[in-house]
Amino acid sequence: LYARTFTVEQLPTLPWTSWEMGTNMHAGFALSRHLLGKHKGGNKQILMVTDGEPTAHLTESGIADFCYPPTDRTFEETLREVQRCTREGITINTFMLERSSYLVGFVEDMARINHGRAFMAAPDRLGEYVVVDFVRSRRRHIGR
Repeated sequence: LYARTFTVEQLPTLPWTSWEMGTNMHAGFALSRHLLGKHKGGNKQILMVTDGEPTAHLTESGIADFCYPPTDRTFEETLREVQRCTREGITINTFMLERSSYLVGFVEDMARINHGRAFMAAPDRLGEYVVVDFVRSRRRHIGR
């Protein structure tokens, strides 16, 4: 229920069965914003791949609060963090592996606030979506 960083070397060895249940987008965005805040200039972007709606948020004391189905408070806290990212010039692009009405509506709210993009992605073609989006974005920036 908490966001953590991993090295590139650790990623292939992480067991998928060791994760706790829940999706704490709030904590993930907050950690990403903190890490991206250390870098000056360049393209500050969060690529989020998700298979569900946010089901946890951090309380004022930093404790993860999990609830399924998600509560209004979890949606509100997560969207507040999206606003913070937006103010700091961080774009959030979301790749959705699930098409539940909760997730689609929430990601549409995020995109409206952040001006990021949302993609409905099939798990077996996710890499194609990421590469195509990156190349298109890069061409736009180079062609200016």
